Amino acid sequence: MRILAIDTSGPVASAAVWEDGVVRAEMVLNVGLTHSQTIMPAVDAVLRACDWTCADMDAFAAVAGPGSFTGVRIGVCAVKGMAHALAKPCVQVHALEALAMQARGFAGAICPILDARRDQVYSAAFRFEQGDLPQRILPDAAQSIGEFMDSLPAEGALLFLGDGVNKYAGTIEARFGDRAILASELASLRASAACAIAARRRETWVEASALVPIYFRAPQAERERKEREGCAG
Repeated sequence: MRILAIDTSGPVASAAVWEDGVVRAEMVLNVGLTHSQTIMPAVDAVLRACDWTCADMDAFAAVAGPGSFTGVRIGVCAVKGMAHALAKPCVQVHALEALAMQARGFAGAICPILDARRDQVYSAAFRFEQGDLPQRILPDAAQSIGEFMDSLPAEGALLFLGDGVNKYAGTIEARFGDRAILASELASLRASAACAIAARRRETWVEASALVPIYFRAPQAERERKEREGCAG
């Protein structure tokens, strides 16, 4: 089974191809260009590295959010287009779960946090208790870092990862001390983690038309429009 996955949900973009449990090629891009400029050349590069084309894939996976509204739309639309053209299935992968997948083997609570701006983080918590996939112990949410920390387990090690770690490192360390492990090297999500999740979640594969983004709140433009309408009223 072959899967192509892409992630454009955050500042760093990536594309990966996976075959029967092995990541055959992956490209990570943090070069200051827009995802609309970089993601399809990255897809072409990882496919060429394996001497494959999109037609050789069994499914296409997109990290569908939460994250940058524009970035999420770019990734979802790219995957929908490839899958629709070939009548192949799509897989919606949650960004927070994919981040947790990168900490496979950690014995404590895995706490991915993404900078959601407006003094909030996209957050969840997971453990690897059984099987090959992380198990949620806290639901996905958009909330303040304080609210998230209040909800975490009272005992045991806590591994923080994602692009919110550097921003809130001091706050986390002041609250949890030695319990907190700040994995700054895992700030960026990798498309290969999305491949691994997609392969293990065959029951979530859908037609291209059913693939949708994951938003925890309305896009900024919509929020600003409602605020203006409220002021005008």
